Amino acid sequence: MVKLMKNNRKVVEDRQQKILSLVREKDEIRNEELADALGVSLMTVRRDLGLLEQHRLLRRTHGGAISMERAHTTRHISEEAAYCRERISAYAARYLADGDSIFINGSRLALNMLEHAEGKNVKVYTNNGWAIGKRYPKGVSINFTGGEMQGHIMVGEDVVRNLLMMHADKSFLGCAAVYENGEFRYDIWTEISINEIMVSRTTGPLYLLAEHTKLQRQSLTGRSGSGVTYDRPTTLITDSMADPEIVDQLRKNGIEVILVEV
Repeated sequence: MVKLMKNNRKVVEDRQQKILSLVREKDEIRNEELADALGVSLMTVRRDLGLLEQHRLLRRTHGGAISMERAHTTRHISEEAAYCRERISAYAARYLADGDSIFINGSRLALNMLEHAEGKNVKVYTNNGWAIGKRYPKGVSINFTGGEMQGHIMVGEDVVRNLLMMHADKSFLGCAAVYENGEFRYDIWTEISINEIMVSRTTGPLYLLAEHTKLQRQSLTGRSGSGVTYDRPTTLITDSMADPEIVDQLRKNGIEVILVEV
């Protein structure tokens, strides 16, 4: 059994090394080309690319991968990620109802959904500094928590005190990473308690928004920042480029996952 496991591991490592060689040779390659060259399924290719990307050995694209050298000299990835985020924001706005009150944390992805709230009266409570001076559709009212600005996020005792006097119908939160065990990571540790208060003061659904690059395998990723799980039904809105195995594991761990087509 041990020998078999070692052999299987070597097969995977050899295959991933061949993928790296092909990506570096061509600079950019499609999933179908890799599958044909290696004689494996597209699902296997996507899984290997996801692992290699987590180790910063290549960058995934829509339908393929590019070398890190190519990634450093082009804007391809950032443009693709921006497109995925825009699609997620627009889709998330479908869950806004006329008359809703909502919490939004320091996530720009979550905040951008308000740009798609045309024709709805929505009251927003947020500690997100990106909303300062922004113009949103008529009917969207922004109510800041107050507090000390840390980067673009309001933090501190004032935020906590003011949030405890607020309540909302729904929460829309962003995060730094989503692990397959259902844990959500935040890189600003003071944001954890703020997010938890928002969730505790929410009477209805909790939505987490994250593009596919933030979905990670806990065991293969160097941990930084702080993570939490929520003891209530949680819906993750991500995009269709998400690793299907991570999505499946999240669902097994009780997270409802919505894949937005990109």
